Amino acid sequence: MLSHVDKANRPTMVDVGDKAVTVRTATARAVVVFPADVVVRSGEALRTKKGPVFDTAIIAGVMAAKRTHELIPFCHPIPLEDCKIAIEWGEGNEVVIECSVRATHKTGVEMEALTGAATAALTVYDMCKALTHGIEIREVALLAKAGGKRDYRRSQERTA
Repeated sequence: MLSHVDKANRPTMVDVGDKAVTVRTATARAVVVFPADVVVRSGEALRTKKGPVFDTAIIAGVMAAKRTHELIPFCHPIPLEDCKIAIEWGEGNEVVIECSVRATHKTGVEMEALTGAATAALTVYDMCKALTHGIEIREVALLAKAGGKRDYRRSQERTA
């Protein structure tokens, strides 16, 4: 049964009142891919007329993670204790973004991690779209979560 649907199949917020307060963590990743015909210097920080791309994307991702409940219906407002965004060059023209969050709360923080990673990726796109609109955002995915009813690691699922 889906958790955000009541007995009458109507949308509803999950009642977390009886859940235990535990440390909740989650990490998500997004990959931004520049087309092969666009010259970007892999390994260097991108800078456009709008400013430093990676630094701006980090700030945007953290801001979005903190406001996830304002963007996604039925997400509980969660006071994040930590939110870190790492942005690195991957293979070729790929930029790999990881967002890790932590909170002590009654519900998980995977939506916050996913929102942070996705918003950082969208910020990279926005700041670089003058180069090309052929930039792709790929693989926005939850990598891991812990602290709730069950932990999750993406590698466990892929090998199963």
